[in-house]
Amino acid sequence: MRRKVRRGVKRIFDLAVCLVAMPFVLPVLLVTALAIRLDSPGPVLFVHQRTGRGGRRFPMLKFRTMVRNAEDLKASLAHLSIVPAPDFKVINDPRITRMGKILRATSLDELPQLLNVLAGHMSLVGPRPTSFSVSTYSLWHTRRLEVRPGLTGLWQVRGRNETDFDERLRLDLSYIDHSCLVFDLWILSATVVAVIRRRGE
Repeated sequence: MRRKVRRGVKRIFDLAVCLVAMPFVLPVLLVTALAIRLDSPGPVLFVHQRTGRGGRRFPMLKFRTMVRNAEDLKASLAHLSIVPAPDFKVINDPRITRMGKILRATSLDELPQLLNVLAGHMSLVGPRPTSFSVSTYSLWHTRRLEVRPGLTGLWQVRGRNETDFDERLRLDLSYIDHSCLVFDLWILSATVVAVIRRRGE
């Protein structure tokens, strides 16, 4: 019962924050979309299937930061990945566009996920959704699927890209064990600080 109440309160909090922020976010979304369109050919949004609560797959929205055929080129770059599978990360990824570098540095590429939050696919705070399906999870990994994935999470303010998947899972489970609105507010605030610091680097 308590878990259902917490989920309900968290959902109301997510909706309230998104609706209050939307008048300020919409102009940024429109300007960013125009900049992407002018910078390189291809769609403005990148829609990618991610794993959400209960292992259900959903279409996560991001602003496109890579060339149009980025997914086709991924296999040819697999040997350059600096993280173990199933994660994938290449330093100075050649698929990233000029505008994409700016969007990633400022985290503006994640803004469309506010629509995922409104749709109920995601929460403002929670474990980041994985691109790989639940079939690749170890048994102890599956506990992260008890909650909605988040626009930001504990690993983004504690470890960012320096952590491997297992370490991120430990941070996710720590978040789940201590989840409350005060903790969510702290993570949201810490995320803003982390983005600002990265922008100044």
